Amino acid sequence: MSASVIVVTGASSGIGAATARQLSGEGHTVVLVARRGDALAAVARSCPGPTHTIVADMTRRDDADRVAASTLAQSGRIDVWVNNVGRGITRMPSALTADDIQHMMDVNVLTALYGMQAVLPHFRDRGTGHIINVSSMLGRLPYALPRSAYTAAKHFLNALTIMMRDEMQATHPGIQLTLVSPGVVYTDFGLNAEHGGADSRSFPGGQLPEDIARVISQAMATRVPDLYTRAGAAAQVADYYARLGADPA
Repeated sequence: MSASVIVVTGASSGIGAATARQLSGEGHTVVLVARRGDALAAVARSCPGPTHTIVADMTRRDDADRVAASTLAQSGRIDVWVNNVGRGITRMPSALTADDIQHMMDVNVLTALYGMQAVLPHFRDRGTGHIINVSSMLGRLPYALPRSAYTAAKHFLNALTIMMRDEMQATHPGIQLTLVSPGVVYTDFGLNAEHGGADSRSFPGGQLPEDIARVISQAMATRVPDLYTRAGAAAQVADYYARLGADPA
């Protein structure tokens, strides 16, 4: 695969940082985007290939537009845009507040929407491009009660991505949108959850962020619409819904 210009949001830690290192190591130019400038600079220094950094808050539409404009001014094009910003929450569904829901939507949905809308005019002009939205197994399986609002937000993200994909494919078949759905990943995700939470590293059967980064690289190469990050996940989702409901008699 030839070298691409790739924007990775949420790149200051976890999956985003690992993805930046993976893709820069493959010879791509990676634009790292996050709110924390110091952390972002440290990740950039750890990348083996060419990088640029942009400090931005992707919950702000103006910042998303600035990321796209700055990248185009610096590199002349964008080939792939990875929406990776996200945050969890620890609160049972019966205790959720409007602020809880709004925060989850802002961080997990609007960041991706603003990113997609910022880069799509460029992709339409070129007739090609690839958006990769990092979702979650919880966006497929609503089984972690304390993560209820996060799960709902990821379900929203999944539906939005699929609808955006259908819209683009109807008029610009060279533009692809891919959903990547990890399960438990050994990062600070749990510790950083709204209202606190258990360390994700304490759960069995998780994956390293580098594992997810390799799947994102695979998504770039194959341009498939949906990818899970571990074997058997698709069957797990299908089995869940098969057991949950039945057709009317």
